[in-house]
Amino acid sequence: MSEHLDAVLDRIDADLDAAIARLQALLAIPSISTDPAHTEDVARCAEHLAEDLQSMGMEAAAHQTQGHPMVLAHDDSAGPDAAHVLYYGHYDVQPIEPLDEWTVEPFAGTIVEGPAGPRIVARGAADDKGQLMTFVEAMRAWRSVHGSLPVRVTILCEGEEESGSLSLDPFLKEHRSALSADTCIICDCGMWDADTPAITSSLRGLVYLEATLHGPLHDLHSGMYGGAVVNPANALTEILGQLHDDQGRVQIEGFYDDVRVVDEAQVSQWNALGDADEMILRSSGSGATFGEAGYSTLERTWARPTCDINGLLAGYIGAGAKTVIGATASVKLSCRLVADQDPAAIETALVAFLETRTPPACRWEIIRHGASPAIAVPTDSPWLAAAADGLTAAFGTKAVCIGSGGSIPVAGSFAEILGIDAILLGFSLEDDLIHAPNEKYEVRSFRDGTRAQAAIMEALSGVEVPA
Repeated sequence: MSEHLDAVLDRIDADLDAAIARLQALLAIPSISTDPAHTEDVARCAEHLAEDLQSMGMEAAAHQTQGHPMVLAHDDSAGPDAAHVLYYGHYDVQPIEPLDEWTVEPFAGTIVEGPAGPRIVARGAADDKGQLMTFVEAMRAWRSVHGSLPVRVTILCEGEEESGSLSLDPFLKEHRSALSADTCIICDCGMWDADTPAITSSLRGLVYLEATLHGPLHDLHSGMYGGAVVNPANALTEILGQLHDDQGRVQIEGFYDDVRVVDEAQVSQWNALGDADEMILRSSGSGATFGEAGYSTLERTWARPTCDINGLLAGYIGAGAKTVIGATASVKLSCRLVADQDPAAIETALVAFLETRTPPACRWEIIRHGASPAIAVPTDSPWLAAAADGLTAAFGTKAVCIGSGGSIPVAGSFAEILGIDAILLGFSLEDDLIHAPNEKYEVRSFRDGTRAQAAIMEALSGVEVPA
């Protein structure tokens, strides 16, 4: 590491308490993008972030869209000939339910002591406010120490990542020239473990829909009508029970037709990383691993498609008893996809799976919440190699390439619309409880991630930019 970088890392360490306070201020805004009741909070969060970037000397603004705002910022202090890096994060968060399982206020950014040291507990701590603030704080330190950044920077912070990203592609197309860059860093991923930094080279895609089965015109007395008419709850659960066979394979027609088979050498590299079963059992609180027969845990989560029930609603669910046949029954379903699967085709096949099993005198209401392809990132890029060097230098441990079971649709949009292959990295851990009550981000992860982002900026500045 250079003397220039050493000074920046010292500043990051000295400013850690203030950086945590800035993250807590961002976490305090309940920017739940999927809930219309929080529309004003999402807009307020975008303005807060834009103002923070402006305070660092950047040109920044919150841009209105058909949905929630996009925050766009630029910093050309490195000069016109420097490498240009696009940074992406999202400032919106998931809902907080079930609220009674939180041990702290979800939007307070409470510091609690954990087994590995202090941690920040809040919705959005790891997904993705804590993550995006690692590169913001790294830039703040570079500018504070040297008055400029080592690379030209564009920042895009989205407000709809957790609710379908409906405004993303139109915004990218409209602002294509402003978002042009040599490479892109998406900071919405995790490490292999607390000591091993990672670059994610593959992401699963996603199909998500909500299906409501309509039966009688209104709720019915189960004594008077039970056994005489279709009960939508009974019918829906019977249909959902047919989604998988006894080997864990999805029974949607054509589901596996285009699945890309991962070669044995790659699988061996993944399995050599460590005991994935122990890690996933510890972080999930489950008593046993489960899934498609014949594959390891890492294969199942990184290279095999899935179909999961994410929510069910039917009949009476209040306290006590009510003998009722509900008029409707609803399910939220998601499919995680792998390389070469067509999201549109899988969505069509999933709807057909339901419709061919429609009970007599019933009908479906289908709401589509998005479909995005899986991503496979080229691993031979000089930009990715430089980012890996920066990670390795900051952690003192060689960075590894891993897969991810999650989905980040923006990576595909950047490739298709902007022509940029993203570098997918981040500093969350397997046990950060992302999307769950008591989501947390280790203070160590925040500090090490900020230091790593600073080192990556210097490493990227050394890549020769094509003329």
